[in-house]
Amino acid sequence: MHCNNPLSRILLICGLWLFIQPVVAEPVDFELPGLDGKNYRLSDYRGKWVLVNYWATWCPPCREELPELEVFHNNHKDKDAVVLGVAMERIDPHRLKTFVDEQFLSYPILLTKPAARTELGRVPGLPTSFLVNPEGELVARQVGPVTLEDLETFINEETN
Repeated sequence: MHCNNPLSRILLICGLWLFIQPVVAEPVDFELPGLDGKNYRLSDYRGKWVLVNYWATWCPPCREELPELEVFHNNHKDKDAVVLGVAMERIDPHRLKTFVDEQFLSYPILLTKPAARTELGRVPGLPTSFLVNPEGELVARQVGPVTLEDLETFINEETN
């Protein structure tokens, strides 16, 4: 299905994104600690698309989307996009690292406590993903799993 009129594009990019966020006048930012001990700032990735994925190890839909996010990250990290996974749960860091290693995740895993609101907006359920454009503006939010195809299609529509 192709979206030809502007209203269709705004309405969920043909059903791929559940909620489209209005472009913010100012870039969004946050800083969170990573599982690797480093601090990560969203603004460090300006110039690239950033998918910020809030997830938890106990969440079946979160676990199902991890391989797609890993492929997307590996296909784009050296060019135009990255994934930042935000583990939104209270979990022993050693246990989380073991889980991340078992899933072969190479993108940064950031740590935060469960909360209904984040620096990027509401997280009504897990997984919830926010897409930030290269200018640092929040452009979309997906509540529920996202696929490699969803991401590729949305970014291609926005850049063309």
